[in-house]
Amino acid sequence: MLRMSTLFLRTLREDPADAELPSHRLLVRAGFIRRVAPGIFTWLPLGYQVYRNVESIVRAEMDAAGFQEVHFPALLPREPYELTNRWTEYGDGLFRLQDRKGADYLLGPTHEEMFTLLVKGEYSSYKDLPVSLYQIQAKYRDEARPRAGILRGREFVMKDSYSFDLDDAGLQISYDRHRDAYISTFSRLGLDFIIVSAMSGAMGGSASEEFLAPTPVGEDSFVRCPSCAYAANVEAVTTVVPADGDATGIAPAHIERTPSSGTIEALVSFSNRDFGRQDRLWTGADTLKNVLFLVTDPTGGTSALAVGVPGDREIDPKRLEAVLQPSEAKPFEDADFERYPALVKGYIGPSVLGETSESGIRYLVDPRVVAGSRWITGANESGHHYYDFVVGRDFTADGVIDVADVHTGDACPNCGTGLEIERGIEIGHIFQLGPKYADAMGLKVLDEHGELVTVTMGSYGIGVSRAVGAIAEQSHDDKGLIWPREVAPADVHLIAAGKDESIYVEAERIAAELEAQKIRVLYDDRTAVSPGVKFNDSELIGIPTIVIVGKKLAEGFVEVKDRRSGEREDVAVGDLVERLVQICAS
Repeated sequence: MLRMSTLFLRTLREDPADAELPSHRLLVRAGFIRRVAPGIFTWLPLGYQVYRNVESIVRAEMDAAGFQEVHFPALLPREPYELTNRWTEYGDGLFRLQDRKGADYLLGPTHEEMFTLLVKGEYSSYKDLPVSLYQIQAKYRDEARPRAGILRGREFVMKDSYSFDLDDAGLQISYDRHRDAYISTFSRLGLDFIIVSAMSGAMGGSASEEFLAPTPVGEDSFVRCPSCAYAANVEAVTTVVPADGDATGIAPAHIERTPSSGTIEALVSFSNRDFGRQDRLWTGADTLKNVLFLVTDPTGGTSALAVGVPGDREIDPKRLEAVLQPSEAKPFEDADFERYPALVKGYIGPSVLGETSESGIRYLVDPRVVAGSRWITGANESGHHYYDFVVGRDFTADGVIDVADVHTGDACPNCGTGLEIERGIEIGHIFQLGPKYADAMGLKVLDEHGELVTVTMGSYGIGVSRAVGAIAEQSHDDKGLIWPREVAPADVHLIAAGKDESIYVEAERIAAELEAQKIRVLYDDRTAVSPGVKFNDSELIGIPTIVIVGKKLAEGFVEVKDRRSGEREDVAVGDLVERLVQICAS
C-alpha cells in the first residue's frame, strides 16, 4: 500500500514554465518526474512505478514470443562502431568520452554492434539459428534541442531486440514474430496505435515499419488512406508520378521580364495577367523553384545540391534528412552563394544547374517534374523567368529526389484516393537490417553444406520510457492524467475525506481488505489536507478507480468513481470490496 502521508510526492498547481505538451506538464505537476537538466529527468516513486509497469509488460511480451533477454553496458568502446563507420556517421549526436589513458568510448545510442559481436563470439553453425535477443537499457543521444519532456530526451530507456537468421525467409518469420509481439505489447499498454511504412534511416536495411500513437501534438506526421490499408510516415510516402507530358505544340521556351514577382503567388498572378496560357490558368504547381543546399558528409566534406520542386510545395526537412542520411544538409547562406557567382539568387533556373553545367551543382528534381512537362522557372537573370520550359526538351536533371512536403489530398500510391495527414508519437520501430552489420563485423556461420554464409539480421525497438509519455499524451483530460489500469501506479485511489475518526478507521479496513485481494491501493490518509485538495490530487494523479470514504459512510455507503468516464456510484460498505474486485478485473 502507498500512503499519501508518507509518499515522496508533491503535486503542483501551476504548469512548469518549460513544458509545452500536456504529457510533460501533467507528469511534472502530478509528481511523476522532475527535470535534472535539458532532456534528463528523475523518476519519482509514482512515475517510476508506471515506468516499471510498462517495462514489465514489454518484457512479458518479449519473453512470451520466445525472445531471450541479455544486458549490455551503456559505456562502450569506440572500436566496434569504427567497424560500421557509425563512430563518424552519428556525428554530434554521439556522447563521446575518454578514459584516463586516452582511449575513446561512447555512451550507447543503440547496440547493433554489440549484439552482432556477441552472437559472433558464441555461434558458428546454422544449427544455432534462428535466435532473437533483446535488452531493456538506457540509451544516450546528444539531442540538439531536447524537448517534450520524456518524449525526446538525451537519456531514455529503450527495448532493443535483434534477430539472427540464416536467410531472408527466416528473417521474414522473425520480423513477423516481432511485429505480432509489438501489437500485443501496445494493446496491453492501452495505447491507440497505427502501423505505418517508414524509412530505415541511419539503421540501414530494407523493410521498415513504425508504430505510432496518434495525437495532435506528435512530432511525426503520417498519412493514411481512407479507402485502403495504406499508411506511411511522411518520410516514406511515395509520390504518384504523373504520366509524361506531350510537348507537341508548346511554344519554344522564352524569357520574360517579371517585375514584382518575388513570391510564387505574385509570379502566378502576374503570369496569368500578362502571359496567360490557352488551356487553363497558371497555378503554383506550374512553377519550378530551385532550392540550394550545402551537404556535409560524415567525414566533413561538403558539396552543393540543388533541388527542384513545384512552387506550391516546400521541401520537407525530415524527408530530405531521411534521403541524405548519414549526410546532413542546410540551406545555402549568403557566403555559399558567393562561391557560385553563376547563380542569381531568387531567380535560379535549371539552365545553370547540373553536374555538367557552368555551376557544376548536382541537380535533382521532384518526381512530378516528368518528361514533356512545361514550367515557369528562374532564368538566372534578376527580374526574369523562363516560360514554357519543357523537361527533356529544354533541360534535364541529374536525377529524382522525393522530398517535397506531402499535402492533404495527395493521391494514395495504392489506390489513388486522397490521403489524410495526421500526427503521432513514434513508440516502436522494426527493421529488416539484412546483412549490413553482419558483413561489417564478419558474422558468418557454416550452413548445412559446410559453406560460410553471412547471417541476416532484424532490429526492433520500443521506447519504454517514451511509452509512458505517449500514454500520458493520449490519456488525460483538463483535470489530469488517466492511466490505463495495467500501467497505473495503483488500481484504486482510496480517499478518507473528513475529520471524523470513524472515516479513517473504515478506510484503513477497506485498504487492508483490498490488499488481501491483491488490489493495489494508493491511500490518501492525510489528516491536515482538505477533501477538496485530496479530490484535486486524485484527478491529477489519474488512478483509474477513485473510492471516497466520506460523509455518506454514516448511511452505510462509499462513493466509487471511474476516473475515465466520470461516472459515480454509491456502493454499500459491505459490498464494496467485491464490487472493486469486479471493477479491477474488467
